[in-house]
Amino acid sequence: MIKRKITETRIPEFGVKHGTRSGRKPESGIVVRSKVWLEKDGKLFMGWGRVTLLERIDQLGSISAAAKSMKLAYRNAWLWVEAMNRLAPKPLVEKSTGGARGGYARLTEEGRRIVSEYKEKRASVHRMLD
Repeated sequence: MIKRKITETRIPEFGVKHGTRSGRKPESGIVVRSKVWLEKDGKLFMGWGRVTLLERIDQLGSISAAAKSMKLAYRNAWLWVEAMNRLAPKPLVEKSTGGARGGYARLTEEGRRIVSEYKEKRASVHRMLD
């Protein structure tokens, strides 16, 4: 007679474990979460990743350095900046290419205003959910 070991079937957990990823402690039960982004004419204008990119451009003075600090491909960062500048009423990032010491990028006053406005809207949504 062959004895077989009976094991319980585990159901795998699918999905992202938001509690650890978002820096919050996991909560038991059902919890409402949200992501906040701004669209203009149906196109993504601003989200948390783009805000982070803009803040890093402001701190580091370069799209390339900002992209590296986020482990983001330079091309993607450049495309995000181009899309935001195109959708905004005024440019958010002022750029200068190359030269002997390389180019630079600066956040404009409009860029700072949009970042601040996005953060306020995001905080408002999160307060509503808490």
